[in-house]
Amino acid sequence: MIKPLIKNNAYTLSVIWALIILALCSMPGRFIPSTTWLELLSFDKFVHAGIFFVLVGLLSISVKANQHQIKLFYLFVVLSILYGGALEIMQATVFSERSADWYDMIANSLGCIAPALSSEKLNKLVFK
Repeated sequence: MIKPLIKNNAYTLSVIWALIILALCSMPGRFIPSTTWLELLSFDKFVHAGIFFVLVGLLSISVKANQHQIKLFYLFVVLSILYGGALEIMQATVFSERSADWYDMIANSLGCIAPALSSEKLNKLVFK
């Protein structure tokens, strides 16, 4: 049931997810929970990588579902990395009570690259 929904609406879900990322990254700092044990585990970096993994994963499914060329997928990976970088810059310059972090940018980028390395397995889960 969920597989056809994702497969048939992956581009739309990708855009919605990108907007959710924007909303989360623009949220004022006072609304973000801060717990020392989470900081010790670098939970924040896993969240950054995870949200971008989902974005690029959805884009991978979109490319496969619409039988587009793999070049488009790699373009999406690059654009997603740039999107993550732009959000970090906006956190430093535009959004209130936020700051940019190079490690967040690295986590965003790794989250974008991971689905590119595992796109075959990801697509097998959805398309089998």
